[in-house]
Amino acid sequence: MIVFLFKCLLTCFLLKMENSNLKYKIGSTMIKGVGTQTIKKLVTALGSEEAMFQTPKKKLEKIPGIGDYLSQQIAEGPKILDDALREVEFAQKRGISILFYNDDEYPKRMVECNDHPIVLYKKGTADLNKGKFLGIVGTRKMTPYGKSVCEDIILELSQRHADVTIVSGLAYGVDICAHRKAIECGLATIGVVGHGLDQIYPYAHLATARRMMEEKGAIVTEYPSGTKIDRNNFVSRNRIIAGMCDAVLIIESGEKGGALLTAEFANSYHRDVFALPGRAGDIYSIGCNNLIKQNKASLVESAKDIEYLMNWDGNGQTNIQLSLFQELSDKEQSIVEFFRTEGAMQINILSRKSQMSISELTSLLFELEMKGVVASMPGNMYDLAHANGRR
Repeated sequence: MIVFLFKCLLTCFLLKMENSNLKYKIGSTMIKGVGTQTIKKLVTALGSEEAMFQTPKKKLEKIPGIGDYLSQQIAEGPKILDDALREVEFAQKRGISILFYNDDEYPKRMVECNDHPIVLYKKGTADLNKGKFLGIVGTRKMTPYGKSVCEDIILELSQRHADVTIVSGLAYGVDICAHRKAIECGLATIGVVGHGLDQIYPYAHLATARRMMEEKGAIVTEYPSGTKIDRNNFVSRNRIIAGMCDAVLIIESGEKGGALLTAEFANSYHRDVFALPGRAGDIYSIGCNNLIKQNKASLVESAKDIEYLMNWDGNGQTNIQLSLFQELSDKEQSIVEFFRTEGAMQINILSRKSQMSISELTSLLFELEMKGVVASMPGNMYDLAHANGRR
């Protein structure tokens, strides 16, 4: 009996400690005017999220880039932390996972993006890091042509790549079509929404959302419960769709629209962008055709095009002779060693492994290509210029 009571007390103590830590982490995202980079700056300067709320205002003001206004917002700590604790308790009651940006379960692809959310809320069983991730987005007024191609591409991918996860925004049109076809084909699918997980919008997609959460998928958001439905939130969530994925496919889009914003985010994150072409003059093909004309997206008509462009079929190896006697810098040599031991990889994965920025890697890889040491392949993949270089 005493042992049982001790275990109960220990469990309660650990839960209280966990809730306290999460309270400060979530609280940091609720401070007005404080974004991702500012939170990181404060944590670096002060040591933890908890310290942000315990540091006197005058000391906060002295941190470069904080100043009077932001320090005053942080000083509103007690009310912010009350709201944050309620969010922690809400998440625990609803089975919602709270993922902080340096947690193992947080999507590693997203961390590469400078504007990634500090916290993500996830309901469902999907692994946000395992396998291949393809975003599929487009107009809410999808045509029969767009629906047919979208469904065919997902079906073909599911037959050859069971580890593909389809990511979209749970909206009408292309989004919901992609989610439902992924479920039908047995693929994991993730819906990124622009509101808290106390609701599903649009409500008409509630049944699909539940199936997604039950069948190895998930619903993900950066917003706490109680967040009002706001157009700007849906614009912001487009960056998460782009950042979570290896590539983004635009099925159909008008001259303007959220899908084109997702493509812009994807390009800025060095993700591959694909677009389905349409007939000249078709209103819901204008956006895709423009992306292709402006070299902002590769033309895709089938799953095989995606496989080739992403090097998912494994046939992208080049045969350029490796120059064995090049003088390489220390950083260039470290990149070569990654390829020697692990083989071909995408630049975003290499960035994570090498802990170098995308911009720095792009420059180094270009130099290595010029020296004949490294070769680029479809799908933003790189490898040693000759297989013998791995021996």
